Amino acid sequence: MIHPTAIIDPGAKIGANVEIGPYSIIGPHVEIGDNTKIGPHVVIKGHTRIGRDNQIFQFCSLGEVPQDKKYAGEPTRLEIGDRNTIREFCTFNLGTIQDAGVTRVGDDNWIMAYVHIAHDCQVGNKVTFANNASLAGHVVVDDWAILGGFTGVHQFCRIGAHVMTAVSTVILQDVPPYLMAAGNTAQPYGINVEGLKRRGFTSEALTSLKRAYRTLYKSGLLLEEAKGKLAEDAKTQPDVQRFVDFLEMSKRGIIR
Repeated sequence: MIHPTAIIDPGAKIGANVEIGPYSIIGPHVEIGDNTKIGPHVVIKGHTRIGRDNQIFQFCSLGEVPQDKKYAGEPTRLEIGDRNTIREFCTFNLGTIQDAGVTRVGDDNWIMAYVHIAHDCQVGNKVTFANNASLAGHVVVDDWAILGGFTGVHQFCRIGAHVMTAVSTVILQDVPPYLMAAGNTAQPYGINVEGLKRRGFTSEALTSLKRAYRTLYKSGLLLEEAKGKLAEDAKTQPDVQRFVDFLEMSKRGIIR
């Protein structure tokens, strides 16, 4: 299962039934969980821990040093969960000591070719990144988000759960949960209704979220006034609480 041309440092920890393709390079501080498949010409370096049942395609670079001039060789980390698909030419960097010191990718994510996940990003579960989506440093992407091809996200932004972005979207501020966003720079285009239906949201929940969207973007209320109205609505409409929590956490302001 491990090709004879693969170079694996003796210090690496390789689980059961792991496959490693021709000419791949595995560094001394790498841990790879059971049943993970690694294609040819993959380089995995740094203090990188990869879970089980992942499929990593050829020419990926995982755990390389951050593209950050402040980085000075500190033993920061990359952590990747279970059951992820990582397609060709993806690049995931280590964290930096200016943040938590770790870049994290969760479970069950579908990550297409040429995706870049920079230092200190925190990516949730069941996320889809289309080709060439790129995250700058310190970005947070919550569960079930979908980033369209060539979406670019500015550092320190947060993408809420169930968000969907169009192709070539440029995100410079936080994107609240459930939204569709598009444009350079990104603007909101309503609730991601079809995606939410596929995930089992009821018609009552969708109605509540549409109402919350109108409160936030169409009511003419100031942001603080809208936050107050949403907090009141969340008392009887539980799905709206995610809006409220997100707005409280937002540091860069939300797309408008």
